[in-house]
Amino acid sequence: MKSRRQVIRTAGAPASPLFSQAVRVGSAIHLSGIVGVDPGTGKLAGPTIQDQTRQAIVNCEQILRAAGASLADVVDVLVLLGQPGDFAGMNEAYAKLFPTDPPARAVARLGVEIPGVLVSVKMIALAADR
Repeated sequence: MKSRRQVIRTAGAPASPLFSQAVRVGSAIHLSGIVGVDPGTGKLAGPTIQDQTRQAIVNCEQILRAAGASLADVVDVLVLLGQPGDFAGMNEAYAKLFPTDPPARAVARLGVEIPGVLVSVKMIALAADR
């Protein structure tokens, strides 16, 4: 019997042997918390919350593409901030990537301190079954 669980991998986003970038089950695509690391350099996209938020969502977009979806298919986002004071800057970058009819969203504090990491973005998308 074929497994309904499909692990999604792409070189276009940060990866680790400790988690799957995403797991697809039917039309649901569950993305792990993705940080603002440039996959080409392996370094954080920049020192600001705007830089890292933009890169984290671009990384999510690459993972979604590998799963056959796009940002337009995202229904739920969880943004985890390293510092609650970065909320306004995160919103500034986030609004540019979801300019109209944004998905449902929650924002919470990142539970662990990762040197230099200001934000982690987790998403759920619904796309056509394959």
